[in-house]
Amino acid sequence: MMSAMEKKWKFLVIADDTPEFKKVLRLASLRAAKVNGSMVMLRIIQPSEFQHWMSVREIMEEEAMQEAEEMMNEFAREVKEISGLDCEKVIRKGEPGDVITQYIEEDQEIHMLVLGANVDGDPGPLVKAFREELLNVLHMPVLVVPGNMTDEDIDHFV
Repeated sequence: MMSAMEKKWKFLVIADDTPEFKKVLRLASLRAAKVNGSMVMLRIIQPSEFQHWMSVREIMEEEAMQEAEEMMNEFAREVKEISGLDCEKVIRKGEPGDVITQYIEEDQEIHMLVLGANVDGDPGPLVKAFREELLNVLHMPVLVVPGNMTDEDIDHFV
Protein backbone atom coordinates (compact mmCIF):
# COMPACT_ATOMS: atom_id res chain seq x y z
CA MET A 1 0.00 0.00 0.00
CA MET A 2 1.30 3.45 -0.93
CA SER A 3 1.86 6.08 1.70
CA ALA A 4 0.19 9.46 1.35
CA MET A 5 3.45 10.87 -0.03
CA GLU A 6 3.70 8.19 -2.72
CA LYS A 7 0.06 8.34 -3.78
CA LYS A 8 -0.39 9.83 -7.23
CA TRP A 9 -2.94 12.53 -7.93
CA LYS A 10 -5.77 11.27 -10.09
CA PHE A 11 -7.96 13.79 -11.87
CA LEU A 12 -11.52 12.96 -12.93
CA VAL A 13 -13.02 14.84 -15.87
CA ILE A 14 -16.55 14.45 -17.15
CA ALA A 15 -16.33 14.08 -20.93
CA ASP A 16 -19.08 15.88 -22.78
CA ASP A 17 -19.51 17.72 -26.04
CA THR A 18 -19.61 21.26 -24.65
CA PRO A 19 -17.11 23.82 -25.97
CA GLU A 20 -15.66 24.29 -22.48
CA PHE A 21 -14.72 20.62 -22.21
CA LYS A 22 -11.67 21.23 -24.43
CA LYS A 23 -10.43 23.64 -21.74
CA VAL A 24 -11.02 21.04 -19.02
CA LEU A 25 -9.20 18.42 -21.04
CA ARG A 26 -6.17 20.66 -21.53
CA LEU A 27 -5.95 21.86 -17.94
CA ALA A 28 -6.49 18.46 -16.32
CA SER A 29 -4.05 16.62 -18.59
CA LEU A 30 -1.31 19.23 -18.22
CA ARG A 31 -1.79 19.39 -14.46
CA ALA A 32 -1.79 15.60 -14.12
CA ALA A 33 1.43 15.39 -16.13
CA LYS A 34 3.05 18.15 -14.06
CA VAL A 35 2.38 16.39 -10.74
CA ASN A 36 3.20 12.94 -12.16
CA GLY A 37 -0.45 11.99 -11.76
CA SER A 38 -3.07 10.36 -13.90
CA MET A 39 -6.42 11.17 -15.41
CA VAL A 40 -9.71 9.40 -15.95
CA MET A 41 -12.43 10.56 -18.33
CA LEU A 42 -15.99 9.64 -17.49
CA ARG A 43 -18.64 9.83 -20.21
CA ILE A 44 -22.22 9.64 -19.00
CA ILE A 45 -24.99 8.43 -21.27
CA GLN A 46 -28.34 9.49 -19.92
CA PRO A 47 -31.12 6.91 -20.12
CA SER A 48 -33.19 7.07 -23.27
CA GLU A 49 -36.56 8.75 -22.87
CA PHE A 50 -37.97 6.62 -25.68
CA GLN A 51 -40.08 4.03 -23.88
CA HIS A 52 -42.62 2.93 -26.52
CA TRP A 53 -40.68 0.12 -28.19
CA MET A 54 -37.96 -1.64 -26.27
CA SER A 55 -36.00 -2.57 -29.40
CA VAL A 56 -35.92 1.05 -30.60
CA ARG A 57 -34.66 2.21 -27.21
CA GLU A 58 -31.96 -0.49 -27.23
CA ILE A 59 -30.83 0.57 -30.71
CA MET A 60 -30.69 4.22 -29.58
CA GLU A 61 -28.65 3.31 -26.51
CA GLU A 62 -26.27 1.13 -28.55
CA GLU A 63 -25.71 4.01 -30.99
CA ALA A 64 -25.08 6.36 -28.06
CA MET A 65 -22.54 3.89 -26.66
CA GLN A 66 -20.71 3.65 -30.01
CA GLU A 67 -20.63 7.45 -30.32
CA ALA A 68 -19.33 7.73 -26.76
CA GLU A 69 -16.53 5.24 -27.45
CA GLU A 70 -15.46 7.12 -30.60
CA MET A 71 -15.53 10.44 -28.75
CA MET A 72 -13.55 9.05 -25.82
CA ASN A 73 -10.90 7.63 -28.15
CA GLU A 74 -10.53 11.04 -29.81
CA PHE A 75 -10.26 12.79 -26.43
CA ALA A 76 -7.68 10.22 -25.26
CA ARG A 77 -5.60 11.00 -28.36
CA GLU A 78 -5.79 14.70 -27.48
CA VAL A 79 -4.66 14.02 -23.91
CA LYS A 80 -1.70 12.03 -25.25
CA GLU A 81 -0.77 14.89 -27.62
CA ILE A 82 -1.11 17.57 -24.94
CA SER A 83 0.58 15.83 -22.03
CA GLY A 84 2.00 12.48 -23.09
CA LEU A 85 -0.36 10.72 -20.64
CA ASP A 86 -2.52 7.71 -21.33
CA CYS A 87 -5.84 8.26 -19.61
CA GLU A 88 -8.47 5.85 -18.39
CA LYS A 89 -11.78 5.92 -20.26
CA VAL A 90 -15.02 5.04 -18.54
CA ILE A 91 -18.53 5.08 -20.01
CA ARG A 92 -21.57 4.74 -17.75
CA LYS A 93 -25.32 5.04 -18.19
CA GLY A 94 -27.50 6.96 -15.75
CA GLU A 95 -28.25 10.35 -14.30
CA PRO A 96 -25.06 12.47 -14.14
CA GLY A 97 -25.10 13.27 -10.43
CA ASP A 98 -25.73 9.67 -9.46
CA VAL A 99 -23.13 8.29 -11.87
CA ILE A 100 -20.44 10.73 -10.73
CA THR A 101 -20.92 10.10 -7.02
CA GLN A 102 -21.08 6.33 -7.56
CA TYR A 103 -17.91 6.34 -9.67
CA ILE A 104 -16.02 8.42 -7.11
CA GLU A 105 -17.09 6.01 -4.38
CA GLU A 106 -15.77 3.11 -6.50
CA ASP A 107 -12.44 4.70 -7.40
CA GLN A 108 -10.89 5.80 -4.13
CA GLU A 109 -7.76 7.05 -5.95
CA ILE A 110 -9.51 10.13 -7.38
CA HIS A 111 -8.20 13.31 -5.79
CA MET A 112 -9.94 16.04 -7.77
CA LEU A 113 -12.93 16.52 -10.03
CA VAL A 114 -12.43 18.98 -12.88
CA LEU A 115 -15.50 20.53 -14.53
CA GLY A 116 -15.99 23.11 -17.24
CA ALA A 117 -18.34 26.07 -16.92
CA ASN A 118 -20.01 28.15 -19.54
CA VAL A 119 -19.38 31.79 -18.67
CA ASP A 120 -22.22 33.22 -20.76
CA GLY A 121 -25.17 32.97 -18.39
CA ASP A 122 -26.02 29.41 -17.38
CA PRO A 123 -22.85 27.66 -16.11
CA GLY A 124 -24.22 24.24 -17.07
CA PRO A 125 -26.10 21.45 -15.33
CA LEU A 126 -23.08 19.76 -13.75
CA VAL A 127 -21.76 22.92 -12.14
CA LYS A 128 -25.25 23.70 -10.84
CA ALA A 129 -25.67 20.18 -9.50
CA PHE A 130 -22.41 20.43 -7.59
CA ARG A 131 -23.27 23.82 -6.23
CA GLU A 132 -26.70 22.71 -5.09
CA GLU A 133 -26.33 19.12 -3.87
CA LEU A 134 -23.27 17.10 -4.81
CA LEU A 135 -20.79 19.07 -2.75
CA ASN A 136 -22.60 17.73 0.30
CA VAL A 137 -21.72 14.13 -0.59
CA LEU A 138 -18.30 14.51 -2.23
CA HIS A 139 -15.29 15.11 -0.06
CA MET A 140 -12.71 16.33 -2.54
CA PRO A 141 -11.75 19.52 -4.34
CA VAL A 142 -13.77 20.45 -7.40
CA LEU A 143 -11.96 22.63 -9.92
CA VAL A 144 -14.21 24.59 -12.26
CA VAL A 145 -12.53 25.73 -15.47
CA PRO A 146 -14.18 28.78 -17.05
CA GLY A 147 -14.94 28.23 -20.72
CA ASN A 148 -13.43 31.60 -21.63
CA MET A 149 -9.88 30.65 -20.59
CA THR A 150 -7.45 30.64 -23.46
CA ASP A 151 -4.85 27.93 -23.98
CA GLU A 152 -2.25 30.48 -22.89
CA ASP A 153 -4.20 31.16 -19.66
CA ILE A 154 -4.34 27.43 -18.96
CA ASP A 155 -0.65 26.92 -19.71
CA HIS A 156 0.21 29.80 -17.34
CA PHE A 157 -2.08 28.42 -14.61
CA VAL A 158 -0.62 24.93 -14.76
